[in-house]
Amino acid sequence: MSTLTEVASGYQAGRTLPLRVELVRQLKRRRTLVMGAILAALPFVLLIAFAIGGEPEGGDRITLLDTATASGANFAAVNLFVSAGFLLVIPVALFCGDTVASEAGWSSLRYLLAAPVPRARLLWSKLVVGLGLSLAAMVLLPVVALAVGIAAYGWGPLAIPTGGSLDAGTAAQRLVVVVAYLFVSQLVTAGLAFWLSTKTDAPLGAVGGAVGLTIVGNVLDAVTALGDWRHFLPAHWQFAWADAVQPTPEWSGMIQGTAISVTYAVVLFALAFRGFARKDVVS
Repeated sequence: MSTLTEVASGYQAGRTLPLRVELVRQLKRRRTLVMGAILAALPFVLLIAFAIGGEPEGGDRITLLDTATASGANFAAVNLFVSAGFLLVIPVALFCGDTVASEAGWSSLRYLLAAPVPRARLLWSKLVVGLGLSLAAMVLLPVVALAVGIAAYGWGPLAIPTGGSLDAGTAAQRLVVVVAYLFVSQLVTAGLAFWLSTKTDAPLGAVGGAVGLTIVGNVLDAVTALGDWRHFLPAHWQFAWADAVQPTPEWSGMIQGTAISVTYAVVLFALAFRGFARKDVVS
């Protein structure tokens, strides 16, 4: 009995579907351009809102939002604050949830695998590009916000609502830490979206499912009756980055949040690869 073990001359599985090719494909898609435009437009929307409404008015308790016009660094921090809970979830779910399901929806997935592109290689390329675009989206927002804030409010220290301030250089470094933590905290959404993308031929189902489950996590975190069980919810740590913009940063919350997010993400990514390796691809 003989087996078909020969491969075409020059064929190397590791060179199929290069990251550059997948990245160019995803960058050319309309949803990528639209999402980038939305994120870049948010700082201008907030700038107009503050210009029309005047200076933020704090109540009995001053929050980060009340210091938005203090400097460009404050304006960038406020943009991250108002978008971290939901808006930044959308590009992560979109870039990671649409990637495989869209190929199935276009009936091109089986042709990619017949190229032949190994299944693990196909998923790896799409996951890396999806995560890369997600990170780019999270960097784009504060960069644009910082530029807009500096133009409108000047380059100065980051005023801390609880008192004190961080000099401009330190504030910029802390904002880099904040963006890095936000990306890590969104890995759970990325994992959910990517796993669902390998399970369905409907991109909207994968993206919507990931966003919906993320919202459910936020709702559960608001249920105080769950007590310490909430500490196992990624949503419980999503604003732990606020500890990084204090005169003396506190890292314990971000460390716990990172551990929870990475653990969930690794499990979800593993499920995606394991399930897709056994999936009967017909579309």
